Amino acid sequence: MKKKLISLLLASTMAVSLLSGCGSSAENASGQEEEVTTDAEGEGGDTAAEESDAAASGSSDAISNLIAATEGTVDLTLWCSETEAYQTVMAELVDDFKKTYPDVDFNITIGVESDANCKDDVLADVEAAADLFVLPDDQLLDLVKAGALQSVDATYTYDPAATNAASTVEAASVDGTLYAYPMTASNGYFLFYDKNALSEEDVASWDNLLAAAEAQGKTVGMEVSGAWYLYGFFAGAGLDMYMNEDGKNVCNWNATDTKYTGADVALAISELCKNSAMKNCVNEDAQAFALNGEMIADVNGTWATSAFQEAYGDGYAAVKLPTFTVNGDQVQMGSFAGYKFIGVNAYSKNPGWAMLLAEFLTNEASQTKIGIATGEGPSNLVAASSSEIASAPALAALAQQSEYANLQRVGDNYWGPAATLGESLVEGNYLDIQTLLDEAVEGITQ
Repeated sequence: MKKKLISLLLASTMAVSLLSGCGSSAENASGQEEEVTTDAEGEGGDTAAEESDAAASGSSDAISNLIAATEGTVDLTLWCSETEAYQTVMAELVDDFKKTYPDVDFNITIGVESDANCKDDVLADVEAAADLFVLPDDQLLDLVKAGALQSVDATYTYDPAATNAASTVEAASVDGTLYAYPMTASNGYFLFYDKNALSEEDVASWDNLLAAAEAQGKTVGMEVSGAWYLYGFFAGAGLDMYMNEDGKNVCNWNATDTKYTGADVALAISELCKNSAMKNCVNEDAQAFALNGEMIADVNGTWATSAFQEAYGDGYAAVKLPTFTVNGDQVQMGSFAGYKFIGVNAYSKNPGWAMLLAEFLTNEASQTKIGIATGEGPSNLVAASSSEIASAPALAALAQQSEYANLQRVGDNYWGPAATLGESLVEGNYLDIQTLLDEAVEGITQ
């Protein structure tokens, strides 16, 4: 019943805005209909410059209607990452939002919520959860199934489906319906390194990288025991791990009839971890090791950019993941690719304002500010191509690695067994590697 009430409210306050978000039709010279997309941010090129008066009026009217229907204080809660960079930039953007609508009294609270726990914390009590929240793409489907996300049925200021990369829009949609606002396209991993200590040849392969670090008495980091990172080795070697349409995982990491068998890959990982320069460590520890001068390279993501910039100074650099040796061949590591969205709670008491704020926080200007502040790449096409963003080493490395990355679509049963497998390979804690793989795949696919 609550969702029906929200839909009715959205219909009454936002119906006119469909003109600005979804475009209109016109006839071309041949008499066929062609879509004319409108874009309040000016991101649509020539079509934006030729925006129709009706569409512009529609957007303005929708916001005016929302303001007119608002009584008293608008209370909203936004959940986002606990990092200082995220908390700071979101606070600045929220202040900008308030200034944009000075006639409305807002009480907007920014709460701390880790990306990893967002889904679980929202579903623990949807009605008590934030009005809008930042979530990673792999949590979207479960939130939609639970009825926790308000679909983007209409828009106020721009069309997220038109201004963001197609891959992010697809990832934010279920059965053709958009359920969240794309914000970043950089939830992946690559290699940070100190170019004053390592050459481009050194960072091209794990063999060279570890040899160079060992010769200097330094270390290289990667959370090999982490299921998210471990995936990169098996995926690079052509082995499969993905969630089927029935919600169950498909995994052949124990394959014996592939070009590189599961055992081949597992042994390669185990051999890497025997090297004295290889350090299995989590993100926070890697940053600390880099800052104290011990670690000269680490597999990590854009969220760690500031720490590695500080640690490596003028030597700060980043590049795609190295190759690793499997049966004497150099094999390029794969990785997960991921995105971050802003979702609006289907049970928000102020759904119209929550959706307008979500639009504001994910528009071109906001995504650019978020990218500069956090080091994460925008999903907005114009923002992503800006000189400020495109020149960032971490984002350039992520773009390099994207050629070998797969969208993260895995069921919950993947994480535990994969982490256990990773820990066993790091520690060399196994008697028979094929048995170890068989047990891991059994757990992942159950």
